[in-house]
Amino acid sequence: MKKALTTIFGLTVACATGLLHAEEIKGDAKAGAQKIAMCIGCHGIPGYQASFPEVHKVPMISGQGAKYIAVALDAYKKGDRKHPTMRGVADSLTEQDVADVAAYYAEHGKQGAVPAKPSREPSAQVAQLLQKGACVSCHGENFSKPIDPSYPKIAGQHADYLFVALKSYKTDKGAYVGRSNGVMAGIAKQFTNAELKALAGYVSSLDGDLQVVPQSRFR
Repeated sequence: MKKALTTIFGLTVACATGLLHAEEIKGDAKAGAQKIAMCIGCHGIPGYQASFPEVHKVPMISGQGAKYIAVALDAYKKGDRKHPTMRGVADSLTEQDVADVAAYYAEHGKQGAVPAKPSREPSAQVAQLLQKGACVSCHGENFSKPIDPSYPKIAGQHADYLFVALKSYKTDKGAYVGRSNGVMAGIAKQFTNAELKALAGYVSSLDGDLQVVPQSRFR
């Protein structure tokens, strides 16, 4: 009995220590500004395009939620997102680095409040697709205020990037391409690529927080 109690106490302390450690990792935007050398060469150039797995604009991350950025980087580290370049970048970052970079981009070029409702109404076809995918249930009614900070803001994001990202959830077991996410995979697989492209085009047309802030210098 004594041994069992000792084991339980040890596990409790370990769990509490782990939780305390997790709570201690808070992002510092000022520190993050010194850790973005690998980010600005793509995300800090307006109109910059990637060529993998197909040509598309790299996503806007200035103004994105800090928690989502951290979750995305962690997914690259784990291999749940199979983009070789981003995985290499993520692997080079410590947990503190991730928190700091995420805090930096969440504050970077921050603008005023976005509209509570979408700035334009969808077509009848897109409205049906949005309803089928229940998109607002996670990303918010204006697609810029997700219900959970680990979900991304998507209003105003580049249409071609959104299209590539949505398609990637349909390829969850690829060696170098795809994303493993049970929820998004289930949603994306309901749609044809043409339908995903229509969804991406509409969401991209909305006003949102996301933007590309040109870097004043490269390091």
